[in-house]
Amino acid sequence: MPGGVNSPVRAFRSVGGTPLFIRSAVGPTVTDVEGRVYIDYVGSWGPMILGHADAEIVNALAAVAANGTSFGAPNELEIELAEEIVAAVRSIEMVRLVNSGTEATMSAIRLARGATGRDKLVKFEGCYHGHADSLLVKAGSGVATLGLPDSPGVPASLAQHTLTVPFNDPAALEDVFKQQSDIAAVIIEPVVGNMGCVPPQPGFLKFVREVTLKHGALLIFDEVMTGFRVARGGAQELYGITPDITCLGKIIGGGLPVGAYGGSRDLMRHIAPAGSIYQAGTLSGNPLAMTAGLLTLRRLHDPRVYETLEQRSAKLCEGLSQAATEAGLKTVTNRVGSMWTSFFTEEQVTNWAKANTSNREVYGRFFHAMLNEGVYLAPSQFEAGFVSITHTDAIIDETIKASRKAFQALSKDA
Repeated sequence: MPGGVNSPVRAFRSVGGTPLFIRSAVGPTVTDVEGRVYIDYVGSWGPMILGHADAEIVNALAAVAANGTSFGAPNELEIELAEEIVAAVRSIEMVRLVNSGTEATMSAIRLARGATGRDKLVKFEGCYHGHADSLLVKAGSGVATLGLPDSPGVPASLAQHTLTVPFNDPAALEDVFKQQSDIAAVIIEPVVGNMGCVPPQPGFLKFVREVTLKHGALLIFDEVMTGFRVARGGAQELYGITPDITCLGKIIGGGLPVGAYGGSRDLMRHIAPAGSIYQAGTLSGNPLAMTAGLLTLRRLHDPRVYETLEQRSAKLCEGLSQAATEAGLKTVTNRVGSMWTSFFTEEQVTNWAKANTSNREVYGRFFHAMLNEGVYLAPSQFEAGFVSITHTDAIIDETIKASRKAFQALSKDA
């Protein structure tokens, strides 16, 4: 396997050392092949909002698998999951289920280009929307972690259709629309998770919505990470903004491979077989992913889930900030709901340029110090962390205690 892994950030390149090989996971913890147990804030990069190996989901998967794992034909579970999504997400009247977040964003962009008859796409620096060719331009996440050039392997003729502007910069976005008349869509993580957690500044998403409407471009919310995470209806519920197309993933599969994109009925009827814009997937809507996702989304009807996540995530982030301050170290912790990142910088992090001021070397030492204390964080400064409902107050207290030791160790080495 290239680099020994099947996804780049797992390789620990930015933090050094040998990656963990996980044998099992349950609740808020993972156990590696050597039997060491860690409190986990990676959460499979976001899907495990109910914690690992939830008993209801595991039992249901076993029962469903006994009847077949994939049919390549319609099944009732697809309809039930689609109904849950449409009921929760304000912008979606019709949804197409796929197998990954990359598939969702790639398909959403094709839909936007086909529906508008325009070619150009606007994205924001440091936002990662999957590894489709037109999206690997000034991308965050693993691209930022590894320090790769913008888009190796992507033809210049394709990359030229992707325009980038800084996140949280209304003037820059307005300038792009003044200069270009062929913009099909703007794609945005409404809360960025792929340069670390970076919230939108007040009014920014409203401005993005207004400028796209003014110029006849579609607005795509990449809620692969934020969907059902920051609120049941995602960031669009939290901030009161309705995009034209929404991309989902992660939580809607309950930990199994999944993705989805949706919008109004008029827009989605452009997709084959209802319309002429083609997109397909052999394993789309498979009964295993549908079952795990359906049970997860049904559990999220309970508003106490989000109340609990908010309380415990706030406690965690306040504790981490205080522990850093006590050790004489400068950090900035951003959080929206149960998504969070502690940046090793003194500047408020509002875009990629500010995130990039973070001290990667110090973060790497902090990561390993926390690992030594039994806490597994994202092996990159530029990834969000996630809290699940199985992260109890006692687990949060244990994490904060570990961070005090880790920050003190860093302070002594400084």
